[in-house]
Amino acid sequence: MTATYTPTAPSVGTPDPRRRRALALLCLAGFMVILDAQIVVLALPSIADGLGFSTGGAQWVMSAYLLSFGGLLLLGGRVADLLGRRRVFMAGTLLFGVSSLLCGFAWSAGVLVAARAVQGVSAAVMAPTALSLLLNTFEEGPERNKALAIWSGSGGFGATAALLIGGPLTDVLGWQWVFFLNAPVALLLLTLSPRLLRESRAEAGTRSYDPAGALTVTATLVACVYAVVEAPRAGWLSAQTVGLFAVAAALALLFVRVEARSTQPLVPLRLLRTRSVSGGNLVVFLLGSCAFGMSYTLSQYGQGVLGYSPLRFGLYNVVMPATAVIGSYAGQALVTRIGARPVAVGGLALVGVGSLLLAGVPVDGGFVRDLFPGLLIFGPGLGACAVAGSIAALTGVAERESGVASGINTAAFQIGGAFGVAVVSSVAMSWTGGPGLAGLTAGYRAAFTACVVLAAVGLGCALTLLRRSERPARDRLVTTSRARS
Repeated sequence: MTATYTPTAPSVGTPDPRRRRALALLCLAGFMVILDAQIVVLALPSIADGLGFSTGGAQWVMSAYLLSFGGLLLLGGRVADLLGRRRVFMAGTLLFGVSSLLCGFAWSAGVLVAARAVQGVSAAVMAPTALSLLLNTFEEGPERNKALAIWSGSGGFGATAALLIGGPLTDVLGWQWVFFLNAPVALLLLTLSPRLLRESRAEAGTRSYDPAGALTVTATLVACVYAVVEAPRAGWLSAQTVGLFAVAAALALLFVRVEARSTQPLVPLRLLRTRSVSGGNLVVFLLGSCAFGMSYTLSQYGQGVLGYSPLRFGLYNVVMPATAVIGSYAGQALVTRIGARPVAVGGLALVGVGSLLLAGVPVDGGFVRDLFPGLLIFGPGLGACAVAGSIAALTGVAERESGVASGINTAAFQIGGAFGVAVVSSVAMSWTGGPGLAGLTAGYRAAFTACVVLAAVGLGCALTLLRRSERPARDRLVTTSRARS
């Protein structure tokens, strides 16, 4: 027995009768985190004007969130394993609601940046804990795969909703309401969590906080994320960027050394040695790089070259997250039948083809002719590969380690996204061919091409690291038992 439940919880092996309602609650939490991350992008120009950010300073509204979110994801997942997943999820939700209110009431640029950092801390607790609760609510196999597809789909819905309501909300009520919107959702989550989620945590004998491991891995991630976020401005070969990457590498080696000697490590190294876990997370990292990089470039091209308003751009771009939801549902069904490897490969191939179509955008482009085909192909590939990569990375993970495994998986996608945005930003600046819209378009074409390269590298990793048959162990046991009978 690897987890201790509250006395009111059903016995181990008995499906939780509340599991579908619990899934809806957890998906609402994931929806809120993604919505908040995306909707702020659309409100950023209004925020900069309203609070008087200096030139380039507005990026810290995003960077502060990303640094704390990406840096604390592993620690947030592990704390949930130790203190109780439901308890930590509720604490993160409360902090998220309070920090969102503080963001909305911010009276200066510094206050908003600080509040966004706290919001990132709360998201680093909520996201992996919600995923860990999902893993412990559904038994490994087809039912969990479907739950993971719905979880991924909730992120797509969150991104879609952000694109639809971000512009009107900012224009009509003001940028403050993109933050105030989180408060009633957080209150609903706090009200329903004790009724729908059952508590679980690691065994008493495995509850070690590993402070040295927590400190080194958090410092590693913060240094790495900061280097990536600042690289387009400082330069990839600048002393700052190279120095930060060197510090991150040294801290990573120290972290491995600490974990190897720890009796109760924060991140058991056997997790990282498992081929499916490492391969699945690397695929998710590269998928995140391509997805975030493409979305960033598309936003710059649509609003900077084609002159779309935030509302118009949001409405046009809905096709991508909407088809990603379809791809996630199709992907989980295919993973159950043929395994994660071919689904991940097929998904990344679609993502690469979609990016390649977008790489041909002209100065006088139109949505239907130049953007729609690429987005229509990109979306299903994104959804299918996200589910396949997550299933590969989380299948077979012991319940006592589900929180930290969920943290690794979430961190892979988010840090991959930061890396992708940094890469395409640098490529776009390097290839911008002079002043005017023609020069900007040349840079954005190169950025879309960089997304093709990222997808191709991800496809190679999927072919190399994911096994030919990556179906969940439970499915393989069922198939074997039927053959013997």
